[in-house]
Amino acid sequence: MAAGRAIRGSRVGSGPVGEQMRGELAPRATVSYWCGDGHETVRTFSAEGAANAPETWDCTTCGLPGGLDRDNPPSAPVTEIYKSHLAYVKERRDDDAGAALLDEALGKLRKRRGEA
Repeated sequence: MAAGRAIRGSRVGSGPVGEQMRGELAPRATVSYWCGDGHETVRTFSAEGAANAPETWDCTTCGLPGGLDRDNPPSAPVTEIYKSHLAYVKERRDDDAGAALLDEALGKLRKRRGEA
C-alpha cells in the first residue's frame, strides 16, 4: 500500500452530492415487456419518450422477443438452418439442367486442352 500519499475520497463525483449540484432528474416512466416464457423485462424511458417506446424488446433472461401485452407476447422468430452454396444451386436447378451445364463446362475444358 502507498505510504500515505493517496488522497482518499477526492475523485470527481465521489461525495454525497445530490440534486442540489446536479439538478433534478428528468421525469421517467417504466415500460414492462413480456416474453413467451412469462419473463418480465422492465425498461425505464423518459416520460416524453415512453410514448415512443419500441413495441418489442428482447428478454434479458431467455432472449425471446417481449411485447407490451402480457397475455399475447410475440412469437419466437423462425430461424432458417444453414444452407450451403450447393443446396441453393439444387433449389434453382433440377438434375437434368445440372447435367447439361456440367457437360457444357467439360466440353469447353476439353476443347481448351485440345482433347476434343
